[in-house]
Amino acid sequence: MRKTIISLLLLALCLAPSAVLAEPLRVGALKGPTAMGLVKLMEDSEGGEDYLFTLAASPDALLPGLLRGEIDLACIPANLAAILYANTDGAVRVVNINTLGVLYLLERGEGVRQLSDLKGRTIYASGKASTPEYVLSHLLALAGVTDVDVEWKSEHAEALAALMNDPAGLAMLPQPFATLALERNPDIRVAIDLNREWETFSGGVLITGVTVARKELTEGNKPALDRFLSDHQDSVRFVSGNTAQAAALIEKYGILKAETAEKALPYCAVAFVQGQEMKEMLDAFYQVLFRQNPASTGGRIPDDALCYVP
Repeated sequence: MRKTIISLLLLALCLAPSAVLAEPLRVGALKGPTAMGLVKLMEDSEGGEDYLFTLAASPDALLPGLLRGEIDLACIPANLAAILYANTDGAVRVVNINTLGVLYLLERGEGVRQLSDLKGRTIYASGKASTPEYVLSHLLALAGVTDVDVEWKSEHAEALAALMNDPAGLAMLPQPFATLALERNPDIRVAIDLNREWETFSGGVLITGVTVARKELTEGNKPALDRFLSDHQDSVRFVSGNTAQAAALIEKYGILKAETAEKALPYCAVAFVQGQEMKEMLDAFYQVLFRQNPASTGGRIPDDALCYVP
């Protein structure tokens, strides 16, 4: 069903007429690290005419607006950007990387210290057919671990609940859900930092989220786009350097309670990378994903036109 919905949405994007590029810029983000980096910009924009923000719990809630031209920019999973680009003949372009690695394996106990310890174990996870699945599959293959039972849940909260009910199980969770798990049960610990494992095995940086813009914006209103990129970068700098104040804003916009946000922020990998550096990082990342599963990048490795370089 989900594949059918995405296929119809992709068709809608291909058929949708070009939207009139008007102010304000309409920005969508997910309620997690991708939105956390925007909170200072969101506050600074209140009452102004430059931006309108939409926050959602999943990419599926943002895609219709993006594909119909009702959202100009969207913060989405990195591999989904490649799939959209491949299936819409380049109708969207990546303008920055906004989140690096945020994936962790958690367990109740001390049995897992390295990937080889996962043999015969059960892992609860969310994110099937997206970056979490491809990252986990790639790392398990490189470690030679084949007998792992991965039970996929529809939401991260479900994976966490399954871990709570299974003392012998593990959960693969992104931040800030990993921090929430540690808060809820003192017996839970981080067993493996999958972001470090990715760097060790793949020789590159794990990328979780990117910001995409409709092609019309990158070609028809570059001043507004470049202003957004500058403002986004300033917001990320503030969030990275002012944890307590940023945590208060994160609660203000309904993303996460401030107390939890303050604990999670140092591990949320909020980032801002653009231009040639972004291009090189994404190319290396997509190469790895494609080798692991071509479907993860839309059946091909994106060409250079995927990335918007100011």
